[in-house]
Amino acid sequence: MIDLVLHLDVHLMALVQHYGVWVYAILFAIIFAETGLVFAPFLPGDSLLFVAGALCGLDVLQLHWLMPLLMLAAFAGDNTNYWIGRLVGMRLFHRVKGRFIKREHLDKTHDFYKKHGGKTVIIARFMPVIRTFAPFVAGIGSMRYQLFLLFSALGSLAWIGSLTLAGYFFGNIPVVKNNLTLIILGVILLSLLPGLLHFFQSRKPAN
Repeated sequence: MIDLVLHLDVHLMALVQHYGVWVYAILFAIIFAETGLVFAPFLPGDSLLFVAGALCGLDVLQLHWLMPLLMLAAFAGDNTNYWIGRLVGMRLFHRVKGRFIKREHLDKTHDFYKKHGGKTVIIARFMPVIRTFAPFVAGIGSMRYQLFLLFSALGSLAWIGSLTLAGYFFGNIPVVKNNLTLIILGVILLSLLPGLLHFFQSRKPAN
């Protein structure tokens, strides 16, 4: 898994060579799963988007196909996860607790909702793990669906658009391309930073 994340460019290029146009379906499935299935928070969404954008800059993938498809995948995943949470959320949690769904992930996302409200659906897009649990928790908490749809659409556009275009415009600059592993690590650390800050702030003793 570590090798996959740190050498995403090599693995993604191999997928293109082996599967051709079907690589779009594979990327759709990965983004859908990370946002739509509560047992898949480990998938490398941020770095995958950056590398996919860089491959678009090389004309290996087509940006005008990739971005709309992945925005749809993120939006569909969000909504699937919302309705799983709304219909069977707590029953599912108690049934698979500890094996696929960790209590601390659920609690962390719930605390984030208490602080940021509905905007959590947008903010969480840029935070690994929390982006997987945010729509699930929104469903459990019965957030008004029309409001969730708005935040989900805006979050999907912002997340897919920003990281894919960042890869497209900057991923093939020589200094970036030659240090892509470090860039991927940087993307991962930046995406973890808001969650870490929130964690340490929540640990501060109240005055």
